[in-house]
Amino acid sequence: MSEPSSPAPGPDRTRRSRSITVLLPVLGLIAVALCGLFVFGTVTEKVGPLAVGIGVLAALVPVAVVVTAFLWVDRWEPEPPKLLLLAFVWGACVATIIALLLNSGAEAVGDLLLGTGVGGKISGLVSAPLVEEAAKAAFILLLWWRRPIEFDGVVDGIVYAGFTAAGFAFTENIYYFGRAFAEHGFGDGTSAGVLAAFFLRGVLSPFTHPLFAVMTGIGLGVAASSKVRSLRILAPIGGYIVAVLLHALWNGAALLGGAKTFLNVYFLIMVPLFIGVFSVVVMQRRREQRIVAAALPMMVDARWIAPSEVALLASLSGRRSWRKQARKQSGREAAKAVSRYQASVTELAFLRRGRKLTEDAKQRQRELLQVLKTSRAEAVRLADGAPRG
Repeated sequence: MSEPSSPAPGPDRTRRSRSITVLLPVLGLIAVALCGLFVFGTVTEKVGPLAVGIGVLAALVPVAVVVTAFLWVDRWEPEPPKLLLLAFVWGACVATIIALLLNSGAEAVGDLLLGTGVGGKISGLVSAPLVEEAAKAAFILLLWWRRPIEFDGVVDGIVYAGFTAAGFAFTENIYYFGRAFAEHGFGDGTSAGVLAAFFLRGVLSPFTHPLFAVMTGIGLGVAASSKVRSLRILAPIGGYIVAVLLHALWNGAALLGGAKTFLNVYFLIMVPLFIGVFSVVVMQRRREQRIVAAALPMMVDARWIAPSEVALLASLSGRRSWRKQARKQSGREAAKAVSRYQASVTELAFLRRGRKLTEDAKQRQRELLQVLKTSRAEAVRLADGAPRG
């Protein structure tokens, strides 16, 4: 006797499922918008609308540099743009408002218990590092928990941490640049105005917040790619502790030390650390290239890709040349189709590397193969329809 088949989902279950998939994202967007309005209103109330406008213009330059840098890091296995945007918005709105409320509370308590002026130092040295790094890391932790397929290594941790920190630094810079303008204008030889603040925060140290957050991102990336239970717990905690200590050291140099102390911390600790993280990124990018190159022969055997495409897919320069040629011969849409094809090949390579596929991974593989097939067909169609020279 055959087993009874599973009943089809009833109307109530369908409605609940739709509520989850539609209502929750809408509520999330509303919450983020309210956070953004609250932060914007708070900053405007403190420094005035003109100063906020100057702050926004000044803050756009360093954030563009930082975002471009992390997009460069993310070239082999590009993360979904909507998740990168969500990471940035989380940092700019949600993490900022959490930090604003808790740091203000810590400052008030410090002033009340230890005297006026002490609370600001306690907030900068203790509360800000603990709260801000936790608020930025919360998004990456949620992503690892809810979308593990999109978060599977150190580079992913670095990229998502970088985007949340870029958003946080963007909002923070608006306030600092705006306050500098409100108090001193653009500045001159005797006062430190917005130009001096821009040099310190936008030129010398645009990567400080991303650098701190990347420590936690590396820890979560190590945990995501490890099967050792103890490492999956200790690596994120260790990364967070390093982020907090670096943040506290940076704030301490600015609050307690003079110019000499600040410059010593900057050149002797922060710059070498930045170079070290950059070296890790370069090594991880080479590792990603090796993973993709090793998977290509299997894809040829499975008839997912053509043998002639292996050389084009095995390097970033080959992929770039392929897209450029497609754009030149068949137009922008053909180049986009080739880009989607290349991205699906990369994700398939990472999905299958040295692991047994779970049911979720098998479903993801089917989706990627469909993208691969349709994007290839689209590129071929556009190439066939292109005018011949």
